[in-house]
Amino acid sequence: MLITAILLGTAFVLMLIGLPIAFSILAASIVALTTIGNIPLMVIPQNIFTGLDSFSLLAIPFFVLAGSLMTSGGITEKLLDLANSLMGRFRGGLAMSAVLSSAMFAGISGSAVADTSALGRIMIPAMKKAGYPANFSAGVLAAANVMAPIIPPSIPFIVVATLTNQSVTTLFLAGLVPGLFYMATMLVMTSWISKRRGYPMHGRSSAADIWAATKGAIYALLLPVFVIGGIRTGVFNITECAVVAAVYALFVGVFVYRKINLRVFLKSLESAARTTAVIMMIVAAAKAFSWVMAYVGIPRSVADFMLANISDPLIFLILVNIILLIVGMFIETNAAIVMLMPVFFPIAVSLGIDPTHFSVLMVVNLCIGLITPPAGLCLNIATVLAGTTLEDGFKGVLPFFLMALFVIAVLTVFPQIVLVFT
Repeated sequence: MLITAILLGTAFVLMLIGLPIAFSILAASIVALTTIGNIPLMVIPQNIFTGLDSFSLLAIPFFVLAGSLMTSGGITEKLLDLANSLMGRFRGGLAMSAVLSSAMFAGISGSAVADTSALGRIMIPAMKKAGYPANFSAGVLAAANVMAPIIPPSIPFIVVATLTNQSVTTLFLAGLVPGLFYMATMLVMTSWISKRRGYPMHGRSSAADIWAATKGAIYALLLPVFVIGGIRTGVFNITECAVVAAVYALFVGVFVYRKINLRVFLKSLESAARTTAVIMMIVAAAKAFSWVMAYVGIPRSVADFMLANISDPLIFLILVNIILLIVGMFIETNAAIVMLMPVFFPIAVSLGIDPTHFSVLMVVNLCIGLITPPAGLCLNIATVLAGTTLEDGFKGVLPFFLMALFVIAVLTVFPQIVLVFT
């Protein structure tokens, strides 16, 4: 019990004072092992390398690079043009364009933080100029980009598959409908708020304009088709598919949109390397942390307690939903997955819950943490770009957060939504 308190308490305190998540949980692991005394510290680097020794994890840098190349290759503007042409006729059309653009971009990058930064630099100033409040502009964009890790390709799903020996393809397909369902709820909430507050309309686009915008974005829209089609038909495994996506993004940026030259390409490589390094450091450190948790018996204690007191799968899922929503407020998504999946996944399986259903629920729950303070990376980025405070930004995102809770409730009660393509 003392070691458990030291492990979790040290990690929480270090994160609270602002130490990066990877170093916080790594330092907590070292402190806990030092306190135990009879375990060599060599198990830390061993587990770090073991955590990264996975062929599936090779897909992460290539998907990140594909997203970086698409952003620098002019794809963002093409997708925004298409979204604006489709949504401009509705009240609050520019805000709805932000949601639709986020969904289209989610099928390329798989990173909510990257999408929020890329789209926010364009959409938030445009929305403020059109008369939307800063906190609403930040809120709608931050909430919309929660889709990025749910709609394939998804970095968290790759991490989950690595931890639980599930098929990445199955998890990708399972995330498609929940991601689109989330998008639909965000569009509904955006439309309702816009009508209630009288936000502006931006004009009806003609069929010719819509067709022109579609042709301009067609190469971008084909990338998710390649990703889903390739893994669905078995032509590529997930890592090969990531490489194909990166090569395709480079080809489109160089020869179609002609926005990528050597300087831009090198900058994209640097950006992708930095993002990949952050993700991999978190995954590696969290793997060591989860090993220490397992050694001191935290997963076993939690499992024994839950199995002794909970026999209803639905009650278990509701309890896990609450825990994950709280954890997501403080811990980055991938780190939380590596630390908590070994705790909850065996319990879910023993209660007869479909592994794919539980995995998707876990990812969706933790992704919502991207818009909840204090961690809330997407909300933090969006509020900075909107020039407003985090508190004001949370007021703007609150209606969308409530809609996200509705999505979780529906996915919890109706697993068929998750399993429709699996």
